[in-house]
Amino acid sequence: MDGGIMGGRITALEVAARAGVSRSAVSRVFTPGASVSKSTADKVRQAADALGYRPNVIARSLITGRSRIIGLVVAYLENQFYPEAIERLSKSLQEQGYHLLVFMASNDAAETEDVIQELLDYQVDGIIAASVGLSNDLTQRCAAIGIPVVLFNRSQPDMALSSVTSANFEGGQKLAEFLVAGGHRRIGHIAGWEGASTQIEREAGFVAGLAKHGLSLCARGFGNFSIEDARTAAREMFGGDARPDAVFVANDHMAFGVMDVLRYELDLRIPQDVSVVGYDDVSLSAWPSYDLTTVRQPANQMVAHTVRILLDRIEEGDTPPQHVALDGPLIIRGSARIAEGQDR
Repeated sequence: MDGGIMGGRITALEVAARAGVSRSAVSRVFTPGASVSKSTADKVRQAADALGYRPNVIARSLITGRSRIIGLVVAYLENQFYPEAIERLSKSLQEQGYHLLVFMASNDAAETEDVIQELLDYQVDGIIAASVGLSNDLTQRCAAIGIPVVLFNRSQPDMALSSVTSANFEGGQKLAEFLVAGGHRRIGHIAGWEGASTQIEREAGFVAGLAKHGLSLCARGFGNFSIEDARTAAREMFGGDARPDAVFVANDHMAFGVMDVLRYELDLRIPQDVSVVGYDDVSLSAWPSYDLTTVRQPANQMVAHTVRILLDRIEEGDTPPQHVALDGPLIIRGSARIAEGQDR
């Protein structure tokens, strides 16, 4: 058996001796983004595998001052949009030599603050806040210690933090125009969490789109981005005689619950009796069971901009906040009536 293995933890010096290279070459092989030839990398990795060597990432972070860990704070994962987006974020960051550390929080400010403090204890190089907002105090604390923060699928009124979203106001307008063009006049809305920028902007765009045609919401319910709350809102909104003939549900996750209630509890046909539209275009939206008309959040572009902004801040220091709002297309499927001559 190799003497290094008998003696305990294998060192980079032992790997270098076995591979016939310098210790610095071993370090470069295991440093993301470092320049090293393929032949040297192959020799080092073969030697490392033979000896059972694994680089000490924690020790290296103490030397370099970089953990190469990005903290992600997310409020909930029930909405399919977030697991899909997190997978993309993780892959994109790994391509740049970073890794994602995920923490769950809520929309409670005190809990979010505790989670951020725990992330800072892990010496993260940056923070992505998805579906949560940050207090001004917390924002200033992160800035004071040089930890960049990017909001993903959220924005804040003070604009102090960089943010990446879809163009929520414009998306809401598109849905209103679509429903009005389809002949709907009694149109309702089931809202998400009232404190979320996504909810505020989507509803504002939707209401503005209706107003252009002399219409306003005939009913409004509260779904709080919860499928159970959305089901309750649907029962209340559609349980009487004066029900809407169309409803915009603030995200697809809630829309699925609304559609189930309409069909299987209230015996209403979609779209013949009620048209339903959502927002996000998660994978389930295209399933034949739902076939949901929705606005697509351009997740790939949102991830790319988030990673670029964050890594620019890490590499270049104090760059000005950036605010990116990306246009998302209207995806027309079978859950809503369409205007005569309009293509699906």
